[in-house]
Amino acid sequence: MIRTYKSGDERGFIAAWNRSMPADGIGETLFINRILTDANFDPEGLFVAEEDGKIVGGLAAIVRKTPMSGTDLEPDNGWISAFFVMPDYRRHHIGRDLMAAADEFFKSRNRTTVYFASYAPNYFVPGIDRELYPDGAALLEASGFKKLYQCAAMDKSLVGFSIPEDVRQVEETRRGEGYVIENLTLPYVYQVINFNNREFDPDWTRAIRDALKTSVPMSNVLIARRGGEVVGFCIYGGYDGVGERFGPFGVAESLRGTGLGKVLLYRCLEQMRQEGLHTAWFLWTGEKEAAGRLYLRAGFTVTRRFDVMIKSL
Repeated sequence: MIRTYKSGDERGFIAAWNRSMPADGIGETLFINRILTDANFDPEGLFVAEEDGKIVGGLAAIVRKTPMSGTDLEPDNGWISAFFVMPDYRRHHIGRDLMAAADEFFKSRNRTTVYFASYAPNYFVPGIDRELYPDGAALLEASGFKKLYQCAAMDKSLVGFSIPEDVRQVEETRRGEGYVIENLTLPYVYQVINFNNREFDPDWTRAIRDALKTSVPMSNVLIARRGGEVVGFCIYGGYDGVGERFGPFGVAESLRGTGLGKVLLYRCLEQMRQEGLHTAWFLWTGEKEAAGRLYLRAGFTVTRRFDVMIKSL
């Protein structure tokens, strides 16, 4: 039976999720933070596959009720942030039926485009990991999804990390031009938020706001500035209280190629090591884009690849 969520499903849903996707398991806190308390949560979009009273599969479908910024509710778009079927119950059309139920949910809300799984702000993974979940990738494609682009997760060991001399020389040159790399302080909180509003995706602004509203100290944010103008930033520990999670991170478009981004990155990694963190990691970058190349040169390695998928209804 495919049905929608009801109170009391939570532990069975989480247990089935973890049995189905052990590499991306969740606990109660993550379930609460990214599903139940999400501003766009709709119980009619959280589907459960049940057999003999046991939850054996699930799917989370989302449409916006609250805009990421301004008044844009992205009225054409919907997202599937996660789906799963327990191993012993696969190849019995359960995944197909969950996808069909999601299609009806989206159509009833006049959606024409559906993404897996690039939902901001509360995505679990950015797309399908074909290596770990070949059955999941096959189900998405059988359901009409096509690959939009690929992104990469990367990790770097911080054991023995130190800033190379050439990066220190770049910092010295930029300092001579008036650029300063430092930890965020009170006079620049609004500046760094406004900088993100101008230069980057609204999700980055939200990440900064949420981090500073919770227990993330301002010292976890590094900024690049010239005079009173913030021109770059990076943050760590900003998601779910995980100190080793790096990002987001970026510099003004007009200053890319000057080395400021490299200096910010290396200074942030140095601070993370000094605080006793052993690893820096993140989930999402374009492996062949400028940021991806910078990470690779800094010693990050690709640990997973995800295909962001799109479907036209």
